[in-house]
Amino acid sequence: MAQKATPGTSLEGIRPTYLYKVVLLGSTSVGKSSLAYRYVKNDFKESLPTVGCSFFTQTLNLEAGTVKFEIWDTAGQEKYHSVCHLYYRGAHAALLVYDITNKETLNRAKLWLRDLEKEFLPDEIVIALVGNKTDLAADREVTTEEGEEFARTKGLLFVETSAKSNHHVNDIFMAIAQELLQREQKKASAPSPCGRSTVNLRESRARMGCC
Repeated sequence: MAQKATPGTSLEGIRPTYLYKVVLLGSTSVGKSSLAYRYVKNDFKESLPTVGCSFFTQTLNLEAGTVKFEIWDTAGQEKYHSVCHLYYRGAHAALLVYDITNKETLNRAKLWLRDLEKEFLPDEIVIALVGNKTDLAADREVTTEEGEEFARTKGLLFVETSAKSNHHVNDIFMAIAQELLQREQKKASAPSPCGRSTVNLRESRARMGCC
């Protein structure tokens, strides 16, 4: 799943390092850039619409390993939709972001999900549905229950956030990291086809290749 680097040493001993590509998808002005900026810089910045794609990196040191996120913030304008598949190709996780004050942005997030379902098998990518702008709850058009229900029926992670007030921004990226690491652990503990816990070195090297 991830490009797995050589384990590095730390005070706790040797831990593996995983590199994961995360893409942010959604309509323009739902706050994708602000979410990425808040998570990486711990600051809020109102941004102009992204042109093409922006790129951020963040590292998490967890008990199970070190997680390095490459965060791709894609343009939300309709004119860029046809090329966005080039940016999310090879992704390990995706955040489908909508604005809780704009019902149409949830409908657009559902279309992005349809695109991802065409590109990836169910176990190939972790997908989270993110309702942003809870600081504007007085103008809400999408209820929390509506977002939760759609995420439940599709097997998605779900959270409501505010990039402005830093509400649950770190939580959703942490949830994605933990889900990805759990999948790594399940894959590592799965028995080989022969019933023995052997490792196919040739296959492992192929998986470690860059996405």
